[in-house]
Amino acid sequence: MQIDHALISHLEHLSRLELSETERARLLADLNKILEMMEKLRAVDVEGVAPMVYMNELPNPLRPDIPGGQSRREDALRNAPENDGTYFLTPKVIDIKKG
Repeated sequence: MQIDHALISHLEHLSRLELSETERARLLADLNKILEMMEKLRAVDVEGVAPMVYMNELPNPLRPDIPGGQSRREDALRNAPENDGTYFLTPKVIDIKKG
């Protein structure tokens, strides 16, 4: 498979991007290099090789899940630009229109 200018234009349209000619040329070259690398990887014989789950055999060190370091409500609300004494007040972000 080869990436061409038509595919770059199509991808540009789908992603709602406006690329310059220099950016299109660089993207075209980069995508073709990625495809070349994938072809090289596809050529490697992996028959009988078990897939890796982790990059190394070391166990993942987990910390105990102990809650701590909570702030008191009064202290947290003191830093809020607006509050009602119990909750943070924020501007309305979503306007739901009914009907």
